[in-house]
This record gives sequence, structure tokens and C-alpha cells, in this order.
Amino acid sequence: MPRKISVNYKMDGVLVFVQEFLKHPLQIGSIIPSSRYLERRIVAASGIASANIVVELGAGTGGVTRAILRAMPQQAKLLSMEINPHFHTLLKNIEDDRLIAHLGSADDLKEVVSLYDLDAPNVVISGIPFSTMSRSAGSQILEAVSSLLVPDGRFVAYQVSNRVAALCQPFLGSGKTTTEFLNIPPMRIFQWDKGA
Repeated sequence: MPRKISVNYKMDGVLVFVQEFLKHPLQIGSIIPSSRYLERRIVAASGIASANIVVELGAGTGGVTRAILRAMPQQAKLLSMEINPHFHTLLKNIEDDRLIAHLGSADDLKEVVSLYDLDAPNVVISGIPFSTMSRSAGSQILEAVSSLLVPDGRFVAYQVSNRVAALCQPFLGSGKTTTEFLNIPPMRIFQWDKGA
């Protein structure tokens, strides 16, 4: 079961997030963690209430991770991938048997899903900044997302830029977009449903 998060833990997470953003600005999509309003919007867009397998790319300090865990079924599994070792350490401190915290790159998505012997995901949620990576790297990740998702699976990406929409078009077509203004910076939430 998820444990309660203390105010100090949240503040420590924000401090680590800002420090890591300053060190790796191209790797992290925002200067501060997602707001609770953005977390709620991401969860609502993803439809994870009936998911068995959820994959999160770019888990950061775990705010969205915790929101996913609160919303998904008790028998579901969440694979959260994070490339930053400091953020990964924070993720590993989340006490929930449904969570698999993996240190690694979204470039290796197919291999990591296979490594943990997981079924195809119902939902993939991504906070990695597609705007700061090469077109080929972004396309490779999105091709992996598209091929791994179950029929009728859903991909949700929250981004400052709309570059992910163009990159994802060849794999999942046109998606829906909303914006959460109660976040710094305001964040676009993109949603695609994979055809059966």
C-alpha cells in the first residue's frame, strides 16, 4: 500500500528536481515538478482505472507516479522508467508492491518491458521532453510505444512543446490535446488511442 508523504519529503523532492534540472536541462521537461492539477489531468486522460499494465516514461521525482498508483487497480503493475539516478532513488523509496522502478532510458522500452516479463501495456504515460531530443530518437521511442500498446491502448504525453504530436502522427495518427494552465509552466496533455 502507498505510504503517506511528509511535507519534508515533498520539499526534498522539489529541491532535487530543481538541482537536477539545472545540471541536465535537456533531459528534464520542466524546472519544477508537476502540479497536483496536472497530475489529476494526466490520470483522467489516461483512463488507468481499468488498466492491468501501465508504463511511465520519465517518472521524475514521483509525483505523477504516486497519482497513477492511487488511481490504478490493486492487481495492476506500474513500470516507471527514469534515466536520472537521483530521481530513481526517490522512486525506489515509494513503498508500493505494484511499482517497478527502473533506472534506464526510454530508448530501451521494449527490452525493459521484456526484462520484467510484463504483458503489453494498456497505458503508456510520458513526461520525457520530446522537444529536446533528436527526431530519430523521439521516433524510435514512439514506435516502441505504439508497437507495445494493446489494441485500444492509450498513450498520454504531457509536454511544454507540441513536437510530440508531429512525431507521433505516423504511429498513432492524430490525438487529442488539452492544456493545464495550473502548472508552471502550463503543460499540454496529448492523448492517443491505438486502433484495434
